[in-house]
Amino acid sequence: MSSYGVFFALFGAILISGAHGANILGVFSCPAPSHLIIEMSMAKVLAENGHNVTVVTTLQPVVTHKNIKVILVPMTKEQQEGVNKMMASVIQTDNSDTGTAFLRMRSQLKIMFDKNREVMEDQRVKDLYENKDNKFDLVMLGYFLNNFQLAIAQKLKVPVVIASSTFQWGVFDSMTANPADIAYVPAMGVNFNKGPIDLKQRFSNFISTLFEKLFVYLIEKDNAEVYYDLYGNDPDMPTYDELNRNVSLVLFNSHGISEGPIRPNVPGVIEVGGIQIKDTPDPLPQAMSEFLNNATDGAILLSLGSNIQGKFLNPETVQKMFKVLSKLKQRVIWKWEDIDNTPGKSANIMYSKWLPQDDILAHPKIVLFINHAGRGGITESQYHGKPMLSLPVFGDQPGNADKMVSDGFGLSMSLLALEEKPFRDNVIELLENPKYTQKVKAFSELFRDRPLTARQTVLYWTEYVLRHHGAPHLQSPLLRLNFVEAHNIDLYAVIIVALVVILFINKILLTLLYRKLIGNSKKKTNAKKTN
Repeated sequence: MSSYGVFFALFGAILISGAHGANILGVFSCPAPSHLIIEMSMAKVLAENGHNVTVVTTLQPVVTHKNIKVILVPMTKEQQEGVNKMMASVIQTDNSDTGTAFLRMRSQLKIMFDKNREVMEDQRVKDLYENKDNKFDLVMLGYFLNNFQLAIAQKLKVPVVIASSTFQWGVFDSMTANPADIAYVPAMGVNFNKGPIDLKQRFSNFISTLFEKLFVYLIEKDNAEVYYDLYGNDPDMPTYDELNRNVSLVLFNSHGISEGPIRPNVPGVIEVGGIQIKDTPDPLPQAMSEFLNNATDGAILLSLGSNIQGKFLNPETVQKMFKVLSKLKQRVIWKWEDIDNTPGKSANIMYSKWLPQDDILAHPKIVLFINHAGRGGITESQYHGKPMLSLPVFGDQPGNADKMVSDGFGLSMSLLALEEKPFRDNVIELLENPKYTQKVKAFSELFRDRPLTARQTVLYWTEYVLRHHGAPHLQSPLLRLNFVEAHNIDLYAVIIVALVVILFINKILLTLLYRKLIGNSKKKTNAKKTN
């Protein structure tokens, strides 16, 4: 590198950094491993750059650092069994209808919601703000329908940054007031096809948006009830609505420029899609590395995420998948939790209850990724240029899968209705037709092309909030307007009243003028008759 290159690299590093040694509290209490990976990846960036990070979590994190102190409020056996039962039920339910899936989701996620509340009632968490010896400069809140937890930032009197494992959608409106015109901004689970957005797509998006808004209303109601129950007796705490307006910015696991949708974003919406992806992959376990290195015909990775365990699947579905995969010439790494009870034995299949997914996808021998269309897996596969076969289950997964197919990166099929022949046909199509690999590799270059990496973006904007002790100047004015003001209903009412008044006055004036003219005409007529 030239001396100029060294200078600019150092200058860039100085700009990105600049708030070393801050004490940051991360509240990542959602008991979902995939969410925690994204959130801890953000926290790790801060820890690597000299900040002291304390994290409250319900799961033992896989991603960690020596500068991260973990306060673990673990799931009880009963709670974990409840989550497992909920996930098993979700997998056996058809969630392709976004509207009904939204309404079911509220009750399905109650266990996680209750755990978030339990975390805030834990004495170790209360001590973080009750013990005056504890000093924090910032709260980073891992978001999963847990607005009431923003209260801890108010207790500490510090700014708050949201760490989201998803993209921007309606549930964040109370914090960002991001504009979302239904004519071109899709609701959760909706994917617009390439080309002009026709009436059918806009109508479908309108209906989905209504269900989304109903879901958000109910979630906000649940959060407000818990917030007032926990903190309503504290006169120093703001109202629930004001609580949501005190968010400095939100870090989203998305990159709209490459992924879409193209939509207006307020300054407080910061996209860091791919934050969990390492710049340099870690070495794989020796047995796994040898298994992949010896895959002369390539290898397939099959992982349905951290929540969808093999025991939750229909055994017949599992056997259909095994029959297809065991007959391929490609090798297969299959995430399967119960190693003593696998779907079957085959020389080309390696089972593992835990997978370093990002590191495996980075391996040059991987030629296909079979996934559940989770946000993290889709992003990692796109980054590494690997085609996909998605088997979506619930939440944002059907929409993620639809978009992936629309972009030409792979195929999708129902896990609930999976049959052997269609599954085999799709796998063979993806292995033998190069167009999917070509498309996703081209996208990978676009996804990586940005002025700052995801890690640099997290660091810059978090330290930006630290340097300025919050960032209310990034917030949309819409946050301070009520429904009537935000939609100009009062303005339209004034205009209508003014028009009515003007029309009424004009009517009176015209009536008077008419009468005067008629009166003058009659006087002239009478005068002529008299003469």
